[in-house]
Amino acid sequence: MRLGWDEIKRRAKAFSDEWQHAHYEKGETQLFYNAFFQIFGISVRQVGSFERRVDSFDASRRGFIDLFWPGTLIVEQKSAGRDLLAAQSQALDYFDWLPEREQPRFVLTCDFQNWRLLDLEERKELRFHLQDLHKHISAFDFMLGRKVSFDTQAGVTIKATELMGLPTKVVSHPLRQRPRPGGTPVRALRSTG
Repeated sequence: MRLGWDEIKRRAKAFSDEWQHAHYEKGETQLFYNAFFQIFGISVRQVGSFERRVDSFDASRRGFIDLFWPGTLIVEQKSAGRDLLAAQSQALDYFDWLPEREQPRFVLTCDFQNWRLLDLEERKELRFHLQDLHKHISAFDFMLGRKVSFDTQAGVTIKATELMGLPTKVVSHPLRQRPRPGGTPVRALRSTG
C-alpha cells in the first residue's frame, strides 16, 4: 500500500514527538532510523544496512557508515550537540571510498535534533530541526523513488520571509574535484559552515 502525503506528514510529526529527547548515538541510532524509515512504510533491511565498513584507498584508514543505502543515501549520526560539520566531512570521506556504482546522491548528517541533508547532484543542502521534520518531509521523496526538490516549499517560505521584512539566506557549498588513484575525479561536496 502506497502512503499518501497527509499520512506521511502525520507520521513525521508523530516521529518528531516520540524522538524529541533522543540524544545517544550508540544506543539509539538504529531504533531511530528504523522508526524514521517507517514514516514512509519502508523497512531499512529491505534497502540498506547499518555499520557498513569502508576502507580508504590506501587502506590506512577505515570507517563504518552508520546507515548505508547503496546508490541512494549515507547517514552519519552523532550524539546530540556534536559537530555536524565534522560528521559531514566524515560522511563525504566515506562517499569517496565507496565504489562509484554505490556512491549515493544524498548524505544525511544528524544529531537527532538537527538535520542536514545534502543533495550531491543538485549541490544543495537543507537544514532543519527535528520538530520541523513534517514541514520538510518532501525533501525525502527520493525514499519513495520520487524526484526530489528542496525548493518545493522554499519558494513559499522565502516569499513569506520577504513579506515579513526578514533577511533570506541561501546556503551553498563549493564543489571540489579530488582525484582517485588512477586519476578518476571524484565529486566531494565540502561545507564551508
